Amino acid sequence: MNLVKALLRLVFFWKKPRSVVPVVRLSGVIASSSQMRRGLSLEAVEPQLKKAFAIRGAKAVALIINSPGGSPVQSALIGKRVRDLARKANVPVLAFCEDVAASGGYWLAASADEIYANAASVVGSIGVVSAGFGFDRAIEKLGVDRRVYTAGTNKMILDPFQAEKDTDVARL
Repeated sequence: MNLVKALLRLVFFWKKPRSVVPVVRLSGVIASSSQMRRGLSLEAVEPQLKKAFAIRGAKAVALIINSPGGSPVQSALIGKRVRDLARKANVPVLAFCEDVAASGGYWLAASADEIYANAASVVGSIGVVSAGFGFDRAIEKLGVDRRVYTAGTNKMILDPFQAEKDTDVARL
């Protein structure tokens, strides 16, 4: 097969070879895979990533991302694998955000050298939302004594049965 390609190159020497940019689609919720469900995980996408970065002469590798995020661990593993393969192949990575590249989806996009998105795409928002209630005054009115035993500091951050502390909020 390589001989045929070499002969064709000799016969059609005036034609320049086309630029190749392999495409890997990263779509869906990022989660570890199991037999019962298939998530967007390193295990699921690694074969596609390896194949894309193994293509000789590739000018870049394109990641098409459409993900609301999910597992931070899988996001980190996939992102690291993309960077490792790009470094080894010495190929730039381009991320193209479709409808959503939020949270872990944005993490995947951040593993690229360049990020492109439509003006209507939802992009960004890495972080965690934490919500709760303050019951400290309610249990005081009821005359309830609460006893909590912990080992170490900062174990009671955001405890709904204690008044909110500025230091706890600042820590978050």
